[in-house]
Amino acid sequence: MEAIVKKRIQQVLKGDKNAFGDIIELYKDKVFQISYRMLGNRHEAEDIAQEAFIRAYVNIHRYNMEYKFSTWLYRIATNLCIDRIRKRKPDYYLDAEVPGTDGLNMYSQIPSDGRLPEEDVEGMELQAMIQQEISKLPEKYRAVIVLKYIEELSLNEISEILELPLGTVKTRIHRGREALRKQLRYV
Repeated sequence: MEAIVKKRIQQVLKGDKNAFGDIIELYKDKVFQISYRMLGNRHEAEDIAQEAFIRAYVNIHRYNMEYKFSTWLYRIATNLCIDRIRKRKPDYYLDAEVPGTDGLNMYSQIPSDGRLPEEDVEGMELQAMIQQEISKLPEKYRAVIVLKYIEELSLNEISEILELPLGTVKTRIHRGREALRKQLRYV
């Protein structure tokens, strides 16, 4: 896949604007997932994903072909998410009630996968609780926890995306896990 992406990048650099559409199709879901996991809001995640692709297109000449394109793109998306988190109002909650519903939040909109309704409710409550606790982590821990455990990226990929030394990534994952463990004890 990386060879296809690099071929498309070469086409974009030569002036073929349509070639970037193929790149978007390959990565749009993953960029959205990373954004959604970090922000917890579908609309903000869509905005960030779109902005990440715009920035990647505008700055495609800065991309170093020796590295994976996905790492570069995920770093753009992650940085945009961190910027958005910094600009947020402190009273914004990820599990806010959906207007016009009777106590439902966005987690309750997850479609059924064939399990019993009780299991779905328990799973959604647990997911909402964990996501809420992740959102309370300091951003430096939140980013590595999301990338490692939700997006399942390797330590090296996280290191490249966040532009941090591998040792720092390991330390932040450990400290983030410990902070999350402490938070979950009191829930």
